[in-house]
Amino acid sequence: MGKGPGLYSDIGKRARDLLYRDYQSDQKFTITTYSPTGVALTSTGTKKGELFLADINAQLKHKYITTDFKVDTSSNLFTIVTIDEPAPGLKAILNFRVPDQRSGKLEVQYLHEHAGISSSIGLTANPIVNFSGVLGNTTLAFGSDVSFDTKEGAFTKCNFGASFTNADLIASLTLNDKGDTLSASYYHTVSPLTNTAVGAEVTHGFTTNENTITVGTQHLLDPLTTVKARVDNFGKASALLQHEWRPKSLITVSTEVDTKSIDKSAKFGLALVLKP
Repeated sequence: MGKGPGLYSDIGKRARDLLYRDYQSDQKFTITTYSPTGVALTSTGTKKGELFLADINAQLKHKYITTDFKVDTSSNLFTIVTIDEPAPGLKAILNFRVPDQRSGKLEVQYLHEHAGISSSIGLTANPIVNFSGVLGNTTLAFGSDVSFDTKEGAFTKCNFGASFTNADLIASLTLNDKGDTLSASYYHTVSPLTNTAVGAEVTHGFTTNENTITVGTQHLLDPLTTVKARVDNFGKASALLQHEWRPKSLITVSTEVDTKSIDKSAKFGLALVLKP
C-alpha cells in the first residue's frame, strides 16, 4: 500500500481486523508446500457442521507476473493473474471462474502518494463497471466505491467513507449500501511493545432502524502468542488464542458464547496453518 491513503477497502480495516479477523466456529486446516520449480501449493479443508469443504490453490510467480489457480470441491476453477508494476504505481489483475463464462473481470489499480484508485470491468457484453478511489494522505483520507450495471442501467453500489489517522489512533466513518448503512469505527494502540490495542465499531441500519455495537481488544502474551476478545450489544462474546509455533505456522483456538442464552452450548473453532 505504500505511504499513501491506500484503497477504499483500507478505510476502517485496522478496526475490522481487530474485531473480526481469525474468529471462527469451524475447524480449518491449511498447509502450504513449495515444489522444486517454485510453485506454491496450498491445500485447505474446512469442516462446517456435517459439511466438509476443501480447495487446492497453486501459485506461480515469474518476474512481475503472479498466477493463482484454485479448484474447490464443487469443481470450480478460479484463476487470478496479477501483473505488478507494468508502469510505476500500477497493478493489473485479471480473474475468472470456470465454468461461469460471465465471471471474467479485469481490474486496474493505481497507488500514488496522495491517491489510490481501482477500476474494474466485467468481461461480458453488458458488464458491471466498478470504480473506487481514495484521496488524501497518511493523516486524512476520503474515498468512494461505486458500481454500475450497464445491463440494468442502474447503480448497484454507492459507498462513501473517510478516515483519520495519527500515531496511535485510527477513526473512520463509512456510508454503505446506497446510504442505508452508516458505520463508525475506532482503533487505538495502547502499547506498541505488546501490540495491545482496543477497537470498536458502531453500525446503524436506516431501513431496519437497528444498531450493532462491537468492542474488542488484543494483546501479545509473548512475541509468538496473541489473545483477542470481543463482545457486541446482542450478548455475543468471543475470544481467541493464536500461537505461532514456528515461523509462519499458526494455531488458532476461538470460542463464542451467547451470554443472553446461557443454555446454548458455546461454539468452538480451530484453525491450523502450516508453512515450511
